[in-house]
Amino acid sequence: MKVGLLMLAMAFASLEAVPAQAETATTVRVPFVTAEFAAPTSAQGQGFRLEPLGPKLVRIDFAAYMSSIEHLQQTFTRSTAWPHAGITDAEAMVDMETEQRRFLNRESFAYAVLTPDGRRERGCVYVSPSPVPGHDAVVRLWVTKAEYDAGFDAELYAWVQDWLRRDWPFKAVAYPGRAIPWAQWDAMTAGKPGA
Repeated sequence: MKVGLLMLAMAFASLEAVPAQAETATTVRVPFVTAEFAAPTSAQGQGFRLEPLGPKLVRIDFAAYMSSIEHLQQTFTRSTAWPHAGITDAEAMVDMETEQRRFLNRESFAYAVLTPDGRRERGCVYVSPSPVPGHDAVVRLWVTKAEYDAGFDAELYAWVQDWLRRDWPFKAVAYPGRAIPWAQWDAMTAGKPGA
C-alpha cells in the first residue's frame, strides 16, 4: 500500500511539470495561474478602469461591441462570426456568464475597459493561456471604433503591456495582431487546440 501511494504521489508530481501546451488525453492540465496568484479584480489607467466582465456589465458591453461590428470583425476577430447584428440579449448574457465563470475558475481573465464613472465601455482586454510553446499567456484587446479613431487603442495597448509586466506572473506574453503579426500567429497556432 505504501509503495502504491508513493508511486501515485511521484506520478502526480511529474505531471505538474507538464506544460499546458503539451497536454494530451493522458496528462493533467497545469493551472493557467498558480493558486497563490490573486488575479486583479480592478485596475486603473488615465481616463479608464478595468473590471472583470460579468452579467452586471452585459448592457454596456453589448452597446460597445454592437457600435463597432465591422471594426471588430476586421481588427479583433477577423471573422464575421462575432460580433454580428443578430446577437440576442440572451446570447450576450450567456457570453458574460461564461467570461465570469472562466474568471472565477482561473481559466482566463476578461476585463471591460470602462470610463472612470463605469457608464460606458471603451473596449475589452482578454488574458488567456497560450497554445504556443514559449508563451505562457496570450493577451488580446479591442476598443470601439470611436475609441480607435481617437487614438485610444495605442494608449491602451501600451498600458496593458506595462500592467502585465508589473502585476501578472507571466514571463512571455504573446500579443497576436500586435507584437506578433497575424500571419505569423496563425502559422504558430495552426492545428493547436484553443487557438
